[in-house]
Amino acid sequence: MTASLPRTPEAPVLVGRTAELRVLTDAVAHPPSVALVEGEAGIGKTRLIREALRRRGGRGHRVLVGSCRPLREPFPYGPVFDLLRRLTDGLPAALSPVCGALRPYLPELAGRLPPAPEPLGEPRARRHRLFRAVRALLDALGPAVLVVEDLHWADDGTRDLLRFLVDDPPDALAVVLSYRREELPGARLPLGRAYHQPPGTTVVVVPLRPLDVPAVRAMCAALAGTPETSAALAAELHRRTAGIPFVVEEVVRALPEDVRRAPRAGPEALDGMTVPTPLQEAIADRMSVLSPGATAAVHAACVLRVPAGEALIANVTRGTAGRPAAAGDSAGVREALLAGVLYEWGDDQYALRHALAQQAVYASLPGPDRHRLHRQAMGALAALDPQPLVQLAYHARRAGELAHWQRYGEAAAASARETGDLALAVELLEELLSDGRLGRTACGRIAVDLSRDAVVGLTHRKATALLCRIVRDQHLPEGLRGEIRLHLGLLLYNQAGQHEEGRINTEWAIRELRRRPALAARGMAALAMPAWGDHPYPVYERWIEQAERLAAREPGPSVCTAVRANHLALAMYVGDPAVWEQAELLVDAAGPGGDRRQVARACGNFADAATCLGHFRAAHRFRRLGRRLAAECGAAFLSGIVEGTALRLDWYEGHWQGLAERARHVLDTMPGVSGIAADAHLVLGLLAAARGEWGEAAAELRAAGLAAPHNAPAPVLATASGAMARLLSARGDGAEARIEAERGLARVRRKGIWSWAGDLAPMAVTALVRGGRLPDAERVTAELADGIAGRDAPLAAAALVACHGVLAVGRGRHEEAAAVFDTARTAYAVLPLPYAAARAGEAAARCRLTAGDRGAADQLAAMAERFTDLGATRDAARCRRVLRGHNVPLPSRRGRRGYGDQLSPREREVARLVALGHTNREIADVLFLSPRTVEQHVAKVLRKLRVRSRAEVRAQGRVIAP
Repeated sequence: MTASLPRTPEAPVLVGRTAELRVLTDAVAHPPSVALVEGEAGIGKTRLIREALRRRGGRGHRVLVGSCRPLREPFPYGPVFDLLRRLTDGLPAALSPVCGALRPYLPELAGRLPPAPEPLGEPRARRHRLFRAVRALLDALGPAVLVVEDLHWADDGTRDLLRFLVDDPPDALAVVLSYRREELPGARLPLGRAYHQPPGTTVVVVPLRPLDVPAVRAMCAALAGTPETSAALAAELHRRTAGIPFVVEEVVRALPEDVRRAPRAGPEALDGMTVPTPLQEAIADRMSVLSPGATAAVHAACVLRVPAGEALIANVTRGTAGRPAAAGDSAGVREALLAGVLYEWGDDQYALRHALAQQAVYASLPGPDRHRLHRQAMGALAALDPQPLVQLAYHARRAGELAHWQRYGEAAAASARETGDLALAVELLEELLSDGRLGRTACGRIAVDLSRDAVVGLTHRKATALLCRIVRDQHLPEGLRGEIRLHLGLLLYNQAGQHEEGRINTEWAIRELRRRPALAARGMAALAMPAWGDHPYPVYERWIEQAERLAAREPGPSVCTAVRANHLALAMYVGDPAVWEQAELLVDAAGPGGDRRQVARACGNFADAATCLGHFRAAHRFRRLGRRLAAECGAAFLSGIVEGTALRLDWYEGHWQGLAERARHVLDTMPGVSGIAADAHLVLGLLAAARGEWGEAAAELRAAGLAAPHNAPAPVLATASGAMARLLSARGDGAEARIEAERGLARVRRKGIWSWAGDLAPMAVTALVRGGRLPDAERVTAELADGIAGRDAPLAAAALVACHGVLAVGRGRHEEAAAVFDTARTAYAVLPLPYAAARAGEAAARCRLTAGDRGAADQLAAMAERFTDLGATRDAARCRRVLRGHNVPLPSRRGRRGYGDQLSPREREVARLVALGHTNREIADVLFLSPRTVEQHVAKVLRKLRVRSRAEVRAQGRVIAP
């Protein structure tokens, strides 16, 4: 008979406990054994024990579960007798006579127990016989697991009985005891005194620690039933919960379903949510036993928000400043520590366990008490040297002291700016500007500071909304309003991805800045960047020419660098051969201050332009320098731009290992920043397409810009159009592929920058040829040739060669096409662009096979291996299908012959597609396998992952990610 643990809501997958679970499961499996599972409230002791028993289940042993209760007068031995009385059937027929001593305590089993022995007069003798009876009964059961939870609440009798059992456990018994060490009485020993391992008995102590951020992320995804949760949300959840599983679970279950299941939900999803009721009740229960002095210490620590020393807590409690802690103050903190309400966070640093506990206590304080404590905290903190300006601003705001809040807030923002923490400066200024009580002068001053800081940061939503409100104030001086509007336009243009609104505001700002030509020139230079918008190239040229003329009237180094950098970037984007030396001179002359920030921005633009052209070596140089300069300037947005370009560079150069994880990390850590997100989504879409994950690829390509092309960067859009057309063609939808390709061509044609068509043109020409529109394909090829004539655009030049190969195929000249594709392959390989080179090599081999050259099979097999090495499993499978179609024996795959319990490469491919929700038929289509073969692979995947269903494979999706 097996008695199950009480069912409670829990994560469907145990996370972050692999080592602990292995230790506990091993102990349970090898009796006689004693396992001591320790950890604070909510840490997951019951969940771990439940999982260990589940894994041990069905092996012919009994599981007896009991728990201690926080009763004022607990019944002696109650937890043990409670679990024994459930043995209503299955007791052995012949029990030791001593078991009869249990009759008075277990009336439910009286009919199965031996007769009661003669009474004993001496209490200690009676107790010893009772303990022997319990041991004899457990021994008679054979293989069994005895679980007693919450030993910290056990009465002395229960603790003595358990100590008797574990000092000499029956040979077939495994004992599991759980407890909170901080709540154990006396010397805090779980069994009342030091426990020494008996001979022949396995003894393990399994301490449970809070989960780290990755484990919180995995737990959140498991609870939500989604493949993943955003890293940013997981990090904030960890901060608020301290990684305690019970608290994490309660918070996640309290979130709205759409938030729980949103893969890119940010930390703001937790803003405004109340503390879950079970957690409120648990904290209130602990607070209820505290003395007034300890309660006051907890309230002071709660209001302070951050770990603080005894003296500071005491000064906040008393409303004093600079006084040392007295004995009574220490007593209150000590009592709160022993009660598990306050925790020690370092030497003389005390605070509540996590942010939600702080929130729960704070919410329990009446308003007048909160205001009083904030005023007292402000007074105590103001006496410190140096003053903690951020904390002072917070307490002044909470105390309703507007003048103090404004003074401390602006000072804190200035200090953060000086140390390069622009994100903190933006946050502080946003809070100030959100208060409607600020005067117009202060409002304008703070708005200017906010706009300057926000334009090089990552967070933009709140700043954008605030600045939009400010620029509507026609009473602000025109030049001041123009500067705010200029930075607002750049925020909309760059971070928010609202290009049209950004362009309108930037042009408007230029008119308002007629008396501030340096700023006006910067606005014009920004409008000269061709990646955004769908204007023809001459429009951008006119803007940069105006900016140059205006900058000449304001010879300051910063504005000259900004305008010159954008002029060079514009020339580089179109493949001007003369631009490289000038660009090198500009970045080599990087000076301090604002000029250095402008050079960092220039490096980001140069790296992006060089990547679009196919000058990858130059792109890496600009990327490395831009990353260093942006970090030195604290310009997070510029760092993000460089990181987005790095993703595309690694895609092009075939460095795909870990690339998807990096792209997701960018999306998680830089949420809502459109230009950076476009790069990450594009790379994820390209990787998914190469693996044949059609649905995922299409979703990522739409997110990269195809869903809203008017607000997407044009080079990314061109690549996404080419990839989407290729995807549609692979799925057999040639008509839609042609439509998508022609959309992309129309955008390139209007812009007039054909150097960006390197990823689009070959697929567009292919789609047109397959649709029987050879003349149209020839016209597109001619347009590409004219567009890059005299330009330094090696990627587009290689693509032009590939287009000629496609045209030769369309004319039925397969031998000629093979030679042209070989040339294209060489051109791609020189860049290097290994994936495109492999595709050109595949095309050449297939042309030769079509022409009857069976010797080309070796070349095609080599391309299949190259695709496999890259991770392009769909392309590799396509090559092997062609070889099978020509009755060419497939070469033996490299790698070890047997994988044991590990997934083989093919099984990993199948497992990944199962985790993404694909059916067997869909997997067969992607990998060019028969449905029967896929069924066999799926069965092996389930067996090797030790799961029973495809749903459980999806729950392990992150484990089998490529």
